[in-house]
Amino acid sequence: MPVAIITGASKGLGRALAEALAGRGWDLVLDARGAEALTDAAEAVSAHGTRVTVLPGDVTDAAHRAAMVSAAWRLGGVDLLVHNASALGAEPLVRLEELPLEGLRRALEVNLVAGLGLVQEALPLLRASRAGTVVAVSSDAAAEAYETWGGYGASKAALDQLLAVLAVEEPGLRVWAVDPGDMATDLYAAAVPDDHDPRPEPGAVVPGFLRLLDERPASGRYGAPALVDGVR
Repeated sequence: MPVAIITGASKGLGRALAEALAGRGWDLVLDARGAEALTDAAEAVSAHGTRVTVLPGDVTDAAHRAAMVSAAWRLGGVDLLVHNASALGAEPLVRLEELPLEGLRRALEVNLVAGLGLVQEALPLLRASRAGTVVAVSSDAAAEAYETWGGYGASKAALDQLLAVLAVEEPGLRVWAVDPGDMATDLYAAAVPDDHDPRPEPGAVVPGFLRLLDERPASGRYGAPALVDGVR
């Protein structure tokens, strides 16, 4: 069975991806900071009959990242690494003049530095896989200038560039930055609590991620909603 590591898997997009992959027979290593929510997610995912290892912890902790990769190795290796865990930098979001620098550092550590650290840890196993794949969840804020989204957007823009370079350096892997578009998630609610406009559930964009896995297009940046609609 193929093996995937998914960070930020206790709810939202991470949980939806985990359930979809489990439904396809993937074995999984799931991470999140909240142990209770992660356990709930694991119970739902395990119902598909696949092996699931849960590791509550903080992706910025090197020992925690090593433990995730070790757990995947015990399941058979790493075929897919999904870096979905994200930090906003401020909750709710604020203009750059008010953005706490410690919050910006946290966003960079979670969204960017931890992502690279996990890739570095998993790289030998990814290279050994016949279909080694790295997916990082990006954002339209990485490409567009939205008021108050500066710190978060900057961290995701840096993540996009990091993945683009990784794709050049590791041509044997597939490396995709995927913008899931607007979603009804706790992260968005924390970012803009006064915005109550309806948004799609995370599960609505999961078929876009699955299409990437099925078709394995060239490494690059993709929009999940466009993939769902049949466009690349």
